[in-house]
Amino acid sequence: MKNLTYLLLMISGVLLTVSCNDSTTDEFEEANGNVENKLIKSISTISAQNSEENINVSLTYDSDNRLSTITDGNDISIFVFDNGNLSSITGPGENFNIEDLSQSPYDAFETGQVLEYDSKGNPIKVLFFEEEYNDATGEYENIELTAEITYDDEHNPYFYTLEAAGIIEILDDIELNFSLIPQSSEIVQARALFPVSNPSKIVYKDELGAIVYIVIVDYVYDNDDYPTSATVTASSIVDNEVGVYTITYQYIIP
Repeated sequence: MKNLTYLLLMISGVLLTVSCNDSTTDEFEEANGNVENKLIKSISTISAQNSEENINVSLTYDSDNRLSTITDGNDISIFVFDNGNLSSITGPGENFNIEDLSQSPYDAFETGQVLEYDSKGNPIKVLFFEEEYNDATGEYENIELTAEITYDDEHNPYFYTLEAAGIIEILDDIELNFSLIPQSSEIVQARALFPVSNPSKIVYKDELGAIVYIVIVDYVYDNDDYPTSATVTASSIVDNEVGVYTITYQYIIP
């Protein structure tokens, strides 16, 4: 498993200026109305095929309900705040990535270019490139793929956790100065790719439009429309392989 939800890697190493007509919070509230604030405490994934793929990711928060750590039991990421704002993330621990949570082998939500949005503002068609080995040439080459994403009516359950991590502010904010990885273009990209609803199906197609991989997530929701569990079916059409995973979510109310 690569990195676990999806925006915590999108921290810039330079001075950034990011602006949008509506804030991420505005878009989330416009799409979902009033949502109960719940913070993710843990996410456990159990593979039906291979127990070595099982993982439990735990999150802790400080007295101000800011995200402090994310750990998979081996590695840990520590969130450092300065004057109430996220200043750095240290350590190699697991982070959030939507496609990793869905047991997808691709990274469209990290590197993709949005081709189409739905009426709520969710990206529903994303173009990206994947490096694949060509047996004929003996070299790696970039293959063009598209991801077509379907969403449940329920809200993105990671929103308030990302807010507690300072990530939502990063997506909206002006003049942020960090000492971590990517470039400002990746912040803009993350903002464009941010979904306000909960993804439940991703269909990947090659440059000819043939389906190469399908991820379907069947959620069980609580009374506040947060998922408590999910069954993930990940199907590789090319390799004719199917993986089934069970995910369990736990929350705290700040």
